[in-house]
Amino acid sequence: MSDHLILVGAGYMAQEYTNVLLGTGKTFTVVGRGEESAAKFEAATGIRPVTGGLDGYLAKNPAPEYAVVAVSVEMLQKTVCSLLIGGCRHILVEKPGALYPAELQEIKTLADRSGAEVFIAYNRRFYAGVKAAEKLIAEDGGIRSINFEFTEWAHKIAPLKRAPGVKEHLILSNSSHVIDLAFFLGGLPTQWSAYTSGSLPWHPSASVFSGAGITEKGILFSYHADWESAGRWSVEVLTEKRKLIFCPMEKLQQTLRGTVSVEDVPADYEIDTKYKAGLFAEIDAFLNGVDRSRLCTLHKQIECLPFYNRIANYE
Repeated sequence: MSDHLILVGAGYMAQEYTNVLLGTGKTFTVVGRGEESAAKFEAATGIRPVTGGLDGYLAKNPAPEYAVVAVSVEMLQKTVCSLLIGGCRHILVEKPGALYPAELQEIKTLADRSGAEVFIAYNRRFYAGVKAAEKLIAEDGGIRSINFEFTEWAHKIAPLKRAPGVKEHLILSNSSHVIDLAFFLGGLPTQWSAYTSGSLPWHPSASVFSGAGITEKGILFSYHADWESAGRWSVEVLTEKRKLIFCPMEKLQQTLRGTVSVEDVPADYEIDTKYKAGLFAEIDAFLNGVDRSRLCTLHKQIECLPFYNRIANYE
């Protein structure tokens, strides 16, 4: 009999997923690679991963029904493909799923062939503050405009050691969290202009990003980021009655029309405080079908990839 659920990976995000899965009471197996990472994982979580890597695990065990993939970015696509070939039919993979269009298409081909479903883990869609914002947006008659910033701190990222291609595609591997949330709320662009300038040794395509346009929902949007200056992640949603502010993104604030003060918006942050924000609700959606429409499907990620690449000036 196969394991109903496996978690692939033994790094930081795998630890966060483990905390959530333990909180749900689900039975699961953690699959890692080396003994050193397994020992660190066990020290942090109390759970000893199966070592030897996913391919070794699948060689000895039937494919799981469900899998959560939390390996390093450069290994995401290969891991998902191995699971699909092995027979897994329900996969939640850390963003961005893959760094290149051809890799996402390969996942799609395998998933379509077997009737499997693959979701990309954008946990910010599941923030308590986002759900509270959606209620206010509906009460106010919808979104009028939206703007967002995805500034990364270049001085912090430059010394990090990552596999080739990961930092060079940082908008996909990290900043897409912000862009995904903005487009999730406001819709994908239909008419827009994108501009870039500058470059960094580890991100040669650009270091300054700006653009604006209109989405499929008829909402005007704009964005900006300057990785060689100051700034942070943020999303601002404007309705007829208020500006809703995610900065920091884990909490919702607002400025009411006709005022200048910024005030907290009440929301139930209990679960987002106990676990990594958004993760518990995302796992609940994936495993139990609760609020499943929030999940980013593989098909949607393939649709979004050209927008990410244009924003970033990737080829």
